[in-house]
Amino acid sequence: MEQVIRGFVAIAFAVFAGIAQSAVYEATPADYRQMVKLLQPGDTLQLAAGEYLDGLTLHELSGAPGRPIVIAGPEQRGSATFVARPGHNTISISNSHYLLIRNLALEGNKLPVDAVKAEGTSISAHDITLENLVIRGHGNHQQNVGISTKCPAWNWVIRGVTIIGAGTGMYLGDSNGNAPFVAGLIERNVIVDSIGYNLQIKHQLVRPDLPGMPMGTSVTVIRHNVFAKPNAGSPFEARPNVLVGHFPKEGRGAEDTYAIYGNFFYQNRHEALFQGEGNVAVYSNVFVNDYGDGVRIQPHNDVPRRIAIAYNTVIAKGAGIAVTVRDGTPRYPQEVSGNAVFAGMPVAAANGFRNLDAPLADAASYVRSPFASPPGLDLHPVRNLASAVSGNAIARKPLPDWGRDFDGFPRAPGAIGAYGRGATPQSWTLQLERKTLGPPARRAARGRLSETEPSDVVSPRL
Repeated sequence: MEQVIRGFVAIAFAVFAGIAQSAVYEATPADYRQMVKLLQPGDTLQLAAGEYLDGLTLHELSGAPGRPIVIAGPEQRGSATFVARPGHNTISISNSHYLLIRNLALEGNKLPVDAVKAEGTSISAHDITLENLVIRGHGNHQQNVGISTKCPAWNWVIRGVTIIGAGTGMYLGDSNGNAPFVAGLIERNVIVDSIGYNLQIKHQLVRPDLPGMPMGTSVTVIRHNVFAKPNAGSPFEARPNVLVGHFPKEGRGAEDTYAIYGNFFYQNRHEALFQGEGNVAVYSNVFVNDYGDGVRIQPHNDVPRRIAIAYNTVIAKGAGIAVTVRDGTPRYPQEVSGNAVFAGMPVAAANGFRNLDAPLADAASYVRSPFASPPGLDLHPVRNLASAVSGNAIARKPLPDWGRDFDGFPRAPGAIGAYGRGATPQSWTLQLERKTLGPPARRAARGRLSETEPSDVVSPRL
């Protein structure tokens, strides 16, 4: 009882005329597990700096819509560091919902465990936000993962997370296709030198009929991340930096889409930077691979379906952008347009138009510093790239931030490549650090990481 009284700091403001109350608790490595048991919707558990040696088990623990349970480390002055234990995933989530976990460090010490895992024994885990986590030392094997979901998961937000040297950075879904990851937002993360994927979202079979599961069409957004493998991987464990699998082939979820934009993909010694199938929109990204391919759209567990690849800048020794369909004849709308591609084989796609495709050696004639290493790397155009292409204007698409370039600025009419204008003092320097944007990011820098200028209408239709 004394421990509860000592940990209880304040019962905060009453909500809805006193119907609901929220509490803030403080905890240390000595008593945090007891405090977790007290948490109710709207409560916050504030963890002190220190080493936490007994993991964080979040089973049968749920907040409520608009009133998540918050578990947070200090924003300044030290870190709440959870140290891995043999045989246990460090943050274990099961049958839990409406949680916000932020400002923690997870140290793996090369043990064969995952840092954060929604367990496969769980019926579901939804409305989970992971924010400002630092994940290190989870590279014992490719199957050891920074963030993993092995049960049906939806409305996850993974934001501002740094994952260094994991076996796999994020593995969302299960290999059998029966644990779909739906309507997620993955933004402003930095994932560097994973042995396998920086990020893989698995293919999906039948969308389960679970309470709260999105049943209409939805979009999973992957934006403003850094996916880099400059030093990791081997030919025996070759994986793209990012791979996204197909949605259900029919029925609920079949019209879902990936919107992948504003990301920096950097280096892969043995595979392409990006691979996808199903319904995929890839736009306003920067791809740099001095070793091999940039973008590959090709069959994996199914086939490419609705595809839009637009306004990307690609530097690649091998294929720049390649779209391959199983029978050689696209049965779905597929468009490759407005890209600036400098590669050994720039663009190989049936429906490509208004692309600037040139040999890799010519890149320096079009962009500022294509062959330097970060932070000297700079792919802003040195002249108007639109003057080097011809063809019809590219139709506007109802996708989030379609009208913005890699830096977050409104794209100039007729622009080609990831940048809609030349470099400015507000342009983000290509580097292996968290990305910031232009004007939309000024508010984000004050702590609201997801806030941007109003997006275009979000629709899965390309």
